[in-house]
Amino acid sequence: MSSYPTIPLKDYREYPIEEMRQRLKEFYTEVNRRRTVREFSDRPVPRDIIETALMAASTAPSGANLQPWHFVVISGPQTKKKIREAAEVEEREFYGHRASPEWLAALEPLGTDTRKPFLEMAPYLIAVFLQKFGVLPDGRKVKHYYPTESTGLAVGILITALHQAGLACLTHTPSPMKFLNEILDRPKSERPFLLLVTGYPADDAEVPDITCKKLTEFASFIDL
Repeated sequence: MSSYPTIPLKDYREYPIEEMRQRLKEFYTEVNRRRTVREFSDRPVPRDIIETALMAASTAPSGANLQPWHFVVISGPQTKKKIREAAEVEEREFYGHRASPEWLAALEPLGTDTRKPFLEMAPYLIAVFLQKFGVLPDGRKVKHYYPTESTGLAVGILITALHQAGLACLTHTPSPMKFLNEILDRPKSERPFLLLVTGYPADDAEVPDITCKKLTEFASFIDL
């Protein structure tokens, strides 16, 4: 008997091998269509779509199951404007002074620059915060383990969920992002992880002509 509370594993499903292959092929085909978008429509998206995607993100594995993340969903034009203005200040500093020539060369095929109109155009911005520790009702702090890895896993599921719903996404990481704490009234104990821009792509949206690496370029198999 375990010394901690447990429940039966009732929801696990096993599939025949051929069905496994088919399900994975279909999933790969679906996620392989996903592209990062920088040109968004201002068409509204029902809030419950975002809420369900966030619930999917909350199922991500996390260190000691402490779920060290907080998501702030922004749809108000005033707040989006403030975020764009603050982000573009950091972007001008990045492109003008902080980024090395090598970094700028790596970004060149993506067509990015200091202007970030998508921060106001897209119907939703989701600011993701990493929590290094939690606070119990009595005020005591609880250390979070592997908060960066855990939050990254949650964001990956969130992006996939939004894609599954038929929405486009963009991960935006101006550096530093401390302005998000101030604008969104989040405590200093939380570190901004990234801004996720989401909504419908613009009707005339274009994306960079780039591809993913081949399996042999990013994976290796050891059979002994």
